[in-house]
Formats: sequence, structure tokens, C-alpha cells
Amino acid sequence: MKQFWVDIRPWRKDLATTAIESGANVLVVDDADRVRELGRVMTAAENGDLVPGKDVFEVEIVDKAAEEEALRLSREGYVIVRTGDWTVIPLENLVAQSDRIVAAVTTADEAAVALTVLEHGTAGVLLTTDDPAEIRRVAGVVAGSGAEVPLTVFEVTRIAPVGMGDRVCVDTCSLLVDGEGMLVGNTSSAFLMVHPETLENPYVAPRPFRVNAGAVHAYILLPGGKTAYLTDLSAGDTVLVAEHTGTTREAVVGRVKIERRPLLLVEAKAGSANVSLVLQNAETIRLVREGGTAVSVANLAVGDKVLGSLMEGGRHFGIAVKETIREK
Repeated sequence: MKQFWVDIRPWRKDLATTAIESGANVLVVDDADRVRELGRVMTAAENGDLVPGKDVFEVEIVDKAAEEEALRLSREGYVIVRTGDWTVIPLENLVAQSDRIVAAVTTADEAAVALTVLEHGTAGVLLTTDDPAEIRRVAGVVAGSGAEVPLTVFEVTRIAPVGMGDRVCVDTCSLLVDGEGMLVGNTSSAFLMVHPETLENPYVAPRPFRVNAGAVHAYILLPGGKTAYLTDLSAGDTVLVAEHTGTTREAVVGRVKIERRPLLLVEAKAGSANVSLVLQNAETIRLVREGGTAVSVANLAVGDKVLGSLMEGGRHFGIAVKETIREK
């Protein structure tokens, strides 16, 4: 998750309010008490959550020595870097070696470059501006900076009822749209894209905030390439929502519903790779076709093509690890 920081030095209440309403993660201020009067948001200040010189540092990149100093400090905390030409080599060098670099920017265009340097991008941006509208523009850039996930077209090979079990509905704090989905799988190396409940049907009203994601044991792909068991999700967690094009965004979990329902096993393959997922056996549960259209599991047939993703298998607390792990 990319960090959105806003510099409110000297203090301006209108800028601080706009930053908070736009979802800023951190406000850099002279006095954190002023921010606490407006809302709950992290601050970087002498009396803040992040203390300058201890948790966060500022470095102007003027030469190689300053670059090396920024890298050294990044082992202790976040480093805000400023440079006359941060769009090229200095920022790339820092991003290649540290995930705690925050680029100082003044416009949405600069933020877009910083967040995509070397594809991975900086950990976040610190915006300095006198314009509340620019804060909102940069917030939009940060929100849309999710990395693309590689998608694979799988051919369905088996569909079989497997009896009763507990399934998980992931209700988000966002409105999801047609052609999106969450990537869920029986193993941590292969996932199918499960469509949200955005479509009309004769049985129940749409729930465009919801993905009926699968059985409790299944893995769900999270931001940063991590995974979690569906049963471990809870309110306040962040999940990954992928478009059928591979573009991703993040959504906050508002509620998780676990209920006992009839289940269905779906298996598919792409070349020598296999994927499987246990889903609720109901018309409202849908997978995603290559073009972004949804297909209900009630109408799914062997030979159908659906979207998913292949990842490196083997996880320890949701993080990919290099060890011998076999899942099937």
C-alpha cells in the first residue's frame, strides 16, 4: 500500500482538512495537537506519532554521499528525499535498495512518476502544495497506484458438488464494479478471480460491496503479494481487488460473513499449471471470463475459460518463502 503524506508546514487548517478527507496517511506538521483536533491521522512532528530524526528523516540528494546517507537512514525509518531531478537516476538507485523512501513532490504528475520508478515505485510521496485541489489530485494518483497482477486464462476441467461447509463473504467498504474480482484459491500458488455481487438476479438484490469468495480454508491474494486465509480476514483489513485487465486497487474490509452452505469444487488448468477453488454452490457466485464478463457457477461448464493468476507457492504467515512446499 503506497503512503500518501502531506506537508502542512506552515499550518493551514484548510489544507489539513482536505488531506484528512482525501485519505492521507501522514501529515507532516510543526504541532501534532492541531491535527488531533481535526481527526485521527498519523503525524510526523516533534510531538507526533513519527518523530523527526528518530522515525523519519529528510535528505536532499545533491551527490552520491547524500544518496548513501539516505540509504543508511532508511534502515532506521522512513526517508523523505528531495532532489532537483528526482525523476531519474538518484530516485531509481534508492528505490532499488530500500522500501522506505518517500519522494517529496509538488504535483500529481511528479507523484505518478515517483510511484512507478523501476515499476515498484517509492514507498510513498510527500506532497507540498498551497492548493487543496492538488491534494485531491495526488490522492487519486496514490489510490490508483496499485501494481498490476499477472492474469492467466484457465480452462475449466472439473465442476463437482462436495457437500456442506463454511464459506466466507467479504464485504468491503467500497463499491465494486462489473469485471472486477478478488483472487482466491485452494493453494497459495494459483487463484481464480471471483466476481462481486454486482449483477441483478431474480433471487436477491445486488450487493456491490460483496464478494462471496469461497470456503474458509482458501487463500486470498492481498496487496504486496501477500496472502491470507479467508477465515482470518476481519474488519479494517485491506484486500486486493483486481480488474480483468490486471490493474489492481485496494479495498478495506467492513465485515466478514461466515455461513454454512452447499459447496462446489471448481478445477481448471493453464498448460501444466492447475488451479482449484471451493465456492458456494449458488447462482449468485460468479467467476470472470477473459473479457471481464461474469459467469455463474450454476452455468459453468467444462471447457469454459476463466481468469485467474499463478504465483510462487509456499507461504509463511502469508509471505512467499523459498522452501519445499507441495499443495494439492
